[in-house]
Amino acid sequence: MSENRSDAPLREDIRQLGGLLGSTIHEQAGETVYETIEEVRGLAKDARAGDGAAAEALEKRLGELPDEMIVPVVRAFSQFLNLANIAEQHHRVRRSRAWVRDPDTGPLRGSLEEFFKRMLPDTEPDDLYNTIAHLDIELVLTAHPTEVMRRSMLQKYNHIAGLLDEGDRVDPTPEEIEEVHQALKREITAAWETDEIRRRRPAPQDEARWGMAVIEQTLWDVVPHYLRRLDRMLQRQTGKSLPLNAAPIHFGSWMGGDRDGNPRVTSAVTREVCLLNRWKAVELYEREVGELVEELSLQCASDELRDWVGDAWEPYRTALKAVRDRLLATRHWIEARLAGRRPAEGLIYWRADELREPLMVCYRSLHESGAAVVAEGRLKDLLRRLSVFGLTLMRVDIRQESTRHTEVLDALTQALGIGSYEAWSEEERQRFLIREIDSRRPLIPRDFEPSDEVAEVLETLRVIAEMGADSLGAYVISMASKPSDILAVKLLQKEVGVVSPLRVVPLFETLTDLQGAQTCLEQLLAIPWYRQHIDGFQEVMIGYSDSAKDASHLTAAWALYQTQEQLVATAREQGIRLILFHGRGGSIGRGGGPTHAAILSQPPGSVDGRLRVTEQGEVIQAKFGLRGIAERNLELYTTAVAEATLAPPQPPEANWRALMDQLAETSCEVYRTLVRETPEFIDYFRHATPEHEISHLAIGSRPARRKPTVGVESLRAIPWIFAWTQTRLLLPAWLGIGEALRVALENGHEAELQRMYQHWPFFRAFVDMIEMVLAKSDPAVAAWYDNRLVPEALRPLGAGLRDRHAETRQTVLTVSGHDNPLDEAPVVQRSVGVRNPYVDPLNLIQVELLDRVRHGHEEDLREALMICINGIAAGMRNTG
Repeated sequence: MSENRSDAPLREDIRQLGGLLGSTIHEQAGETVYETIEEVRGLAKDARAGDGAAAEALEKRLGELPDEMIVPVVRAFSQFLNLANIAEQHHRVRRSRAWVRDPDTGPLRGSLEEFFKRMLPDTEPDDLYNTIAHLDIELVLTAHPTEVMRRSMLQKYNHIAGLLDEGDRVDPTPEEIEEVHQALKREITAAWETDEIRRRRPAPQDEARWGMAVIEQTLWDVVPHYLRRLDRMLQRQTGKSLPLNAAPIHFGSWMGGDRDGNPRVTSAVTREVCLLNRWKAVELYEREVGELVEELSLQCASDELRDWVGDAWEPYRTALKAVRDRLLATRHWIEARLAGRRPAEGLIYWRADELREPLMVCYRSLHESGAAVVAEGRLKDLLRRLSVFGLTLMRVDIRQESTRHTEVLDALTQALGIGSYEAWSEEERQRFLIREIDSRRPLIPRDFEPSDEVAEVLETLRVIAEMGADSLGAYVISMASKPSDILAVKLLQKEVGVVSPLRVVPLFETLTDLQGAQTCLEQLLAIPWYRQHIDGFQEVMIGYSDSAKDASHLTAAWALYQTQEQLVATAREQGIRLILFHGRGGSIGRGGGPTHAAILSQPPGSVDGRLRVTEQGEVIQAKFGLRGIAERNLELYTTAVAEATLAPPQPPEANWRALMDQLAETSCEVYRTLVRETPEFIDYFRHATPEHEISHLAIGSRPARRKPTVGVESLRAIPWIFAWTQTRLLLPAWLGIGEALRVALENGHEAELQRMYQHWPFFRAFVDMIEMVLAKSDPAVAAWYDNRLVPEALRPLGAGLRDRHAETRQTVLTVSGHDNPLDEAPVVQRSVGVRNPYVDPLNLIQVELLDRVRHGHEEDLREALMICINGIAAGMRNTG
């Protein structure tokens, strides 16, 4: 009962937002549209409740909708689902702080308060402090095409969330309640009258600006507020303060740097994005310093500050005005560069330390002059921001496919008349690369005339030399498999004159590459030159998306776990520090899932105070779009990484490993037999899902396919998952798991599987995520697509997939011991239940639209189809 009472505010928010949307539609679209939507909504709710007659009536009613009525109906259900998402996000914030008012409820799992309370009895305060103070967590924002909503709509929805927060104030007056109600009505009306569809595909620069906006609108203020909380908690529990220069969580970006398979990301784009990041950072610092100029009118000052400003009447203002002037000059310098002009010479800020120095002089002066309480306010927040964001907000990684570097070196060796690099063996390549790295003579001839593709790779490397290490992060090599792939980038950076070379990070993605990652690392570390030049540090990236698409979700998950174990063991044997970079997607089929549980389920020793992880597409908005949610996610990352470092899980028992090997082998065989070896599968996939139509969505700068072929192997992992999410079958997340578990159960392993679920965090987290997939998926909805869109000869394949889904559900529940998916997560269960009656009509309309579009009405209905795709994505809470 208490749980239901605690959710009463959420239900009230959804009721209020839904009512306001209904009245808006009535006023803006008219009585006929409103009544049609209400009729559809009533039928959908009755159908979902089990009324067969209502289900038939719903399908018939939607099939008869005239073209002009489809768009408003689809928009209505789509917008309701987005409003429900806002209400749920706000309720998460409400629950995270409810325990402060009612201590009997206790803090949420993974909060700072819960973490310290649980860890301290068994952890020395000094160990806890040192772990927190030295955390190195980097969240890398990526622009994968998964965010389907326009920024204009996101901003309106964020305003609505802010108004819900205002409505939660204690004892509001009737006038205040009415004011919030009217403001909500205005925002919902504005959202209804706003076009939610992107009319053009975003450029990489647009994606980069979107990433900057996330920092400016939420993280810029959330980070210092969160670090103050963390500082207070450390002082209270350990007696020590968080170091002023600590950046336990900081941010990177692939926006404008990820050129793997994206011809629109060029060297010019990377240069522009690096400058844009600097421009936005300088603008934000300029604003903050301006506020400090207004605030710090104090006249007390240390000798150090007096040495800086002389006999100034208001020394802090004098010092900070000089800082503001230099920031302004820096901003103008960057603007000139962005405009293609040669900037005027002048004193600008290029490194964060240059800006930190005068701020620290002011900070120390306030402390020495008896005004420490002033120093600990806005000025300290600014210094914290500088530690986290630097002068570039987020460093941009460069990502490039290994074959592009091979092409460059092959062109060079052929131009030099020494043979074909591409044709050489791995041993020959390594000898050549090491020799040239050690050589003082240039490798690139002055008269070298490269192809456009080779020239672009070299120009990107020159941008690295120009922008420097403060603007850029790592150089990630996708499809890496051999030591020469890494050495090639080391050589090419040297040849174009990179003074501070970027660290080179191999990315192992496919099952074969993951299985060979340890060997590759061992061979790299066996090269004396390489070992000497990495300074005892190696970063390795592991890819979740392509490995799952290649071999099945279960097989990939186990391969990723084993790869991490092997890399950790090799690093320890070789005496180097290893950081693992996790290329996780938003959906469960691409490595997504609850942050806290995912980190705590990693192999022992694989976290060790350090973590890099991608945050992709719509997940960025979901995690960091609202301030309360953003702060909650920062603390989840902090506490999970700290706990995984201080109290790593025990390694799995030998018999559990053997059983996982069997499960992975069966799952991979089932998956590949269907996806790769069943001739009609691709034809079925393209008929049964909107995969082709998704390619027309303007949701990202990258093409949907790496190569112009029709097979799954060339399709990017995101549209592969997106298509199955639309039909609510979610096939990639569970295919192969049911058969693998059935074989294990038939072989007498039921008790062992249940013990694994109870005592092994990795296996429990995996099974729980599959339960979430099973709760959100609906084979009956997928059958609607088959019945209307799939040729009769292919329908048995779809029926077989739905039978596999049922088997997966049964076997997973046998392992977890639950009666229904998510029995231990009733809040998520209810969330799915609320959404289903609103997603169902969108699926039925999508089937109708796909049928009409595929029979010649494409131009008339494309807009409705795009809105429908967006609405289902909102209802499923993820796309790719």
